[in-house]
Amino acid sequence: MLARLVLKRGAKHEGESPFWISFSDLMSALMVLFLVVMAVTLVSVTQSIDAATRATIERSAAINRIMSLIAKDPKSAGVGVDQQNYRIDLGKKVRFDSGSYIISATAGQFLRSYIPVLLRAKDTPEGQRWIRSVVVEGFTDEDGTYLYNLQLSLDRSRSVVCSLFQGSGASEALTPEQLRKVQELFLVGGYSFNSIKKDKAESRRVEFKIDFWGLEERVPSASDVLKGKEFGRC
Repeated sequence: MLARLVLKRGAKHEGESPFWISFSDLMSALMVLFLVVMAVTLVSVTQSIDAATRATIERSAAINRIMSLIAKDPKSAGVGVDQQNYRIDLGKKVRFDSGSYIISATAGQFLRSYIPVLLRAKDTPEGQRWIRSVVVEGFTDEDGTYLYNLQLSLDRSRSVVCSLFQGSGASEALTPEQLRKVQELFLVGGYSFNSIKKDKAESRRVEFKIDFWGLEERVPSASDVLKGKEFGRC
């Protein structure tokens, strides 16, 4: 008799195991995880951009209000307030003779009566946050050499600041508190015969340039360096 051969099939353990995850299911899970991470990242980046854009818009709006406040002040009649470039051209109010940096008595009176407009703008909450300084910029006509006119323009800027500390006892004289603010806020600069105008008389002028803090900059803490320091004489 022939022996009966019995073949046994292998167990179906692998196919029946409930813990087996197919390769395609694994890839699907990873894809979902990737999409979730990307969505969260995009939302975070979008919120960051929106915050930066909002801060930029708020700064621009605050500066526009500061410049508008200066332009609308009655004392600004007769001067050119460039609200886009943050410049104030004193026009015919402050002009110099050729080769001279002497401030006339009339010009000095005007300056002492006008400076409080800028100080009031600085004292507003927006001014306290954004105004860094006021730069007094002197200009010359094209007569003379570059270096000569550079010194002349600086002398004209300095004369403007010096005139603010004069007029003691006069009605337009600045108070000691206002002079302290001038000391902290005002700087001088010269432009030789850069930005000359067609008329030489118009070129011999002075402008105020308002400098604002940048968006990422923070106003430094108040310093006592100038406290009690004498103003000196020109």
